[in-house]
Amino acid sequence: MSLVPPAVQAPRVADAWRPRAAVLTSWLIAAGYLAAALVLTWRLWADPASRAQTGDMHDVDLFAWFMRYSATAVTHGKLPALVTTAMNAPRGINLMWNTSVLLPAVLLTPVTVLAGPQVSLTVLLTLGFAGSAASLYWVLRQWSASQGAAALGGAVYGFSPALVASATGHYHLQFAVLPPLLIHLLLRLVTGRGRPVRTGVGLGLLAAAQLLTAEELLAMTVLTAVVIVVIMAACWPRAVRERVAGAAAGLATAAGVLAVTCGYPLWVQFHGPLAEHGSPFPAGPFRAHLATFVTPSGALLLHTQASAAAAASYPARLPEYLAYLGWPLLVVLVVAAILYWRVPQVRVAALTLAVLEILSLGGQRAWLPWHWLVHLPVLSEMLPNRFAILADGVAAAVLAFGLDQARAGLRGRGWLSWVPAVVAVLAVVPLIPLPLPATTVSAVPAGWQATFARLRLPASAAVLVVPVPYEEAAEALRWQAATGQPGSLIGGWFIGPDATGHAALYGGSQTKRAGKHLNALLSPTSRVAAPSVAQVRADLATWRPAAVVAVTQPSSRLARLLTRLLGPPTSQAGQVLAWRR
Repeated sequence: MSLVPPAVQAPRVADAWRPRAAVLTSWLIAAGYLAAALVLTWRLWADPASRAQTGDMHDVDLFAWFMRYSATAVTHGKLPALVTTAMNAPRGINLMWNTSVLLPAVLLTPVTVLAGPQVSLTVLLTLGFAGSAASLYWVLRQWSASQGAAALGGAVYGFSPALVASATGHYHLQFAVLPPLLIHLLLRLVTGRGRPVRTGVGLGLLAAAQLLTAEELLAMTVLTAVVIVVIMAACWPRAVRERVAGAAAGLATAAGVLAVTCGYPLWVQFHGPLAEHGSPFPAGPFRAHLATFVTPSGALLLHTQASAAAAASYPARLPEYLAYLGWPLLVVLVVAAILYWRVPQVRVAALTLAVLEILSLGGQRAWLPWHWLVHLPVLSEMLPNRFAILADGVAAAVLAFGLDQARAGLRGRGWLSWVPAVVAVLAVVPLIPLPLPATTVSAVPAGWQATFARLRLPASAAVLVVPVPYEEAAEALRWQAATGQPGSLIGGWFIGPDATGHAALYGGSQTKRAGKHLNALLSPTSRVAAPSVAQVRADLATWRPAAVVAVTQPSSRLARLLTRLLGPPTSQAGQVLAWRR
């Protein structure tokens, strides 16, 4: 029997229940994010082993290849080699200069081995939406946002137009779970809320995980963090100065952890084989335009034919159409920034959002900051339009903190207290995405595995497959990802150094040109000139393939040319002809 009077005991029971109710609500919100992610990807889950989102299939095929490559390494008891000739033999590729999603691919090895690389990609995509939303929700809660406001902010970020566009095929950008956590830990250091060493260890580990997932997103997160710290130092210089020592200790710890965990991969990237510099993409198309902030694409529920057509005409293509926020949300964000400027969270987030959106405009004009930053090391490899991914997270923070301030100002005013929440929800309605459109991935040709079983090639033997893989014809990467054959593929869809060391698609090699010529022989209507026998012979001498495998009929122009050069096929199975050399 308790000695505490009932009048005293009841409040304690209520107080004990509140944290439990908050935890339960958080789990329900996370479950809601997962349910929304499944709705968004349901067309893929209808047949996850053979369905992929449309719009950027060559990148989807490439990421399937990366999934298989890492899974193969892990199943052989080793980590993925960072330089490999499994693609672009005999020269190879440097995985640190490519979007190889090494850490997710390693962690998803069981899924890849049991169900195939496409299932792993669909899992990664689904977790990217739900995990990014849950990540920002948790961070907003840590910085005093209410559960309702944080839930809305998390949804805005996790299902933002930038992440929906990235989901077309840029898995490394769409999996944006870690940036909010990285910025959260940095803010703990700067504000003195975290123990320097302990927080620094966590920051270093998260930075390592992000580096091995998407290095470009890590660089953008670091630049965003610098912007936030500069803004805080300008607004509250004394408070920031008082915590310089602790923040420096934490950052030094983070740098040490990152050096230990990722020192070797970074050495391979910048000093190892096939190191490069610069970006393979021209800067001009990869920037936001003012119209892109308010013109919805066809991927969103609320769009018009005219807006969808305008978005589809974006120079860098739809996967890079990242800037959209819509007039309603932009107006709400501006109003929130003005009304609640004195609130530290709102001020810092609003200023950071403005800087990120300006950076996303690129550097075509001298008055734009990116014009002066683009020539710096590391930054020169970044595409400015992708700042929209982090900008959407910061916009969600402005919305969440502004919503809480508005509701607090109207507390006790009856139905008026609900007006801010209604306005906030209506402002984000234009951001609601449609389920991702899907298509069937390229099926493995009949006779593919039987052909390689007959050839009995060593795993390191380079094989020329026709159609030769490059951006517009990446099916061979898909077939290699699905079956693990061949072990070493000539050509591919990758980034590598050209003769001067500058980053270039296909490494600036002649594989694409020669591949187009050979692939032209597969189509009787192709306008690409067929190669001469001398050209093909010279290309084969450069590639030195152990075997040539062609997905074609014996009567095709390609088969006749290869037979003239190499003699009768060594193997013929289904749709596949093969010559062992």
